[in-house]
Amino acid sequence: MVNRQENFIKFLGTAGARFVMIKQLRSSGGLWVSHKGRNVLIDPGPGSLVRCAASRPKLDPTKLDAVILTHRHLDHANDINVMIEAMTEGGFKKRGILFCPEDAINEDPVILKHARGLVEKIEVLEANKTYNVDNFEFQTSMRHIHPVLTFGLKFNIKNTSISLLTDTKYFKELVNFYKTDILIIYVVFFEPRPEVDHLCLLDAESLIRDIKPKKAILTHFGMTMLRAKPQIQALELSQKLGIEVVAAYDGMALNF
Repeated sequence: MVNRQENFIKFLGTAGARFVMIKQLRSSGGLWVSHKGRNVLIDPGPGSLVRCAASRPKLDPTKLDAVILTHRHLDHANDINVMIEAMTEGGFKKRGILFCPEDAINEDPVILKHARGLVEKIEVLEANKTYNVDNFEFQTSMRHIHPVLTFGLKFNIKNTSISLLTDTKYFKELVNFYKTDILIIYVVFFEPRPEVDHLCLLDAESLIRDIKPKKAILTHFGMTMLRAKPQIQALELSQKLGIEVVAAYDGMALNF
């Protein structure tokens, strides 16, 4: 099992949008963050529980302290109920915090009423606010341009600032909030699709250029990005921008 004192982020999946998720060409388990003895799971999509069990070293969901949903779409939220069950040891231990936008619990809820009753606390995410899980603190972004309530995240691990730029249509105000040392950016499309509220590679290039992180990590790939080979695209962006850009892969870990 993972030592609770380790500080790391692990990518339990790098699938983006429907078809990569449905075909499981990449896993869709979300992100596991460990910091100062606290374990937080972000966006547990389909297979999150399985990816925890398959992880090396194994990740124990009964040790989770919180689950965060950036938004309610199924590639981000499908396993939320089972992960709440795991966090609360089948509901026998009322513990943990659930952070989610209001429409995840009030409007055609993705989180079952039964599961909501198992956690110690539910905190409804709002724009531009700070939240805490004991030693782990994070901030929400402005509301993203996406069909459902969606917020990105920003937090620190040790002396490193990290931001998670989740699903959205590009808009210029993103730049100021996401100025951090490490930028994790969700890139669904290889080429622009203005009619769909997701980022493409050109959007990512523009954001990385303007934000100027020490390191940018591309993830949440759709079919067109997979066909374009994300590792090659990341290398080309690194050379073009003079900034380290990498493409995440399933099981990849960042250690701090």
